Amino acid sequence: MTATMLSVLIVARNEEHNLPDCLESAKFADEIVVVLDRSTDGSAEIARRAGALVIDGSWPNEGERRNAGIAQCRGEWIIELDADERISPELKAELRRVLPGAEPGYYIIPFHNYIGGVWVRWGWGAYNGVAAKAALFSGGAKIWGDGEVHPGITLTGNKGRMTGHIEHFVDADIAAMFQRLNRYSSAAARDAVLKGKRPPGLRILRQFFSRFIRSYWQRKGYREGWRGLALGVFSALYPVLTYIKICELDSLRGR
Repeated sequence: MTATMLSVLIVARNEEHNLPDCLESAKFADEIVVVLDRSTDGSAEIARRAGALVIDGSWPNEGERRNAGIAQCRGEWIIELDADERISPELKAELRRVLPGAEPGYYIIPFHNYIGGVWVRWGWGAYNGVAAKAALFSGGAKIWGDGEVHPGITLTGNKGRMTGHIEHFVDADIAAMFQRLNRYSSAAARDAVLKGKRPPGLRILRQFFSRFIRSYWQRKGYREGWRGLALGVFSALYPVLTYIKICELDSLRGR
C-alpha cells in the first residue's frame, strides 16, 4: 500500500457468510490476519484463499483472542475488523494519505451501522453498537483486557480521528436483534458470576429507564422510527436480562 505497512486483523467464529465481503474490503492492505475462535465452518478455507494468515484456536474471552491476533500482525499500523464489518472506499483513501509519517498511537474511526441493510445513524451505544471506536492503532498502542463481553481497552500514544468510516452490518432483522440481546446478556451474566458481582436490583431498575432515555432521546434514536425504538428498548432490557440470568446462575450454584 505505502512504505508504512498496514495489517488488517479480522476476528471471527463461523462467519463463512460474512467473511468474503469483509476480506474483499481489506485486500488493499499489506497483510490480513484472520483469527478463528473454535470455527467449524468453511471460514478457514475462505480466508486462506484470500491470502490471509489464519490463526485457529480457542480462547476463553474476547480480550485474549484479540491480543493473540494483534501479536501476529507485522504491520506498523493495525486495523481491527469483525467479519460483519467493511472498510469503506473513503477510509481506504484516507489511510493511504494519513498513515505515512503518522505519530504512533490510535485513531477513532466512525461507524455506519446497518439494520436490515438500512443505515441507522442515531440511537447507538451500550451493547447495541458504537458510532465510532479506536479500530486503528500502531503496534503496542492498544491492549485488550479481560472479560467475556466488552472487555476494557488500554490505549496509548497520539489520539487522532478519521473521517472515512467502517460499514457495520449489525443485524439482518428484529429477530437477529433479539438473538444478539440473548447471546450478549447470557455472556455478561456468566462473566459477572465468575467475578462474583451481582449488581443491586435498584440500580438495574434505574438503568432500565436511563438507558432507554439515553438511546432514544439523547442519542436521537427517535429519528430512526421503529429501528430507533428497538435500539432503545433492547438497550434498556440488556441490564435487566443480565441481572435475571445472574440470579438464575447463582440459584443453580446454590447461592
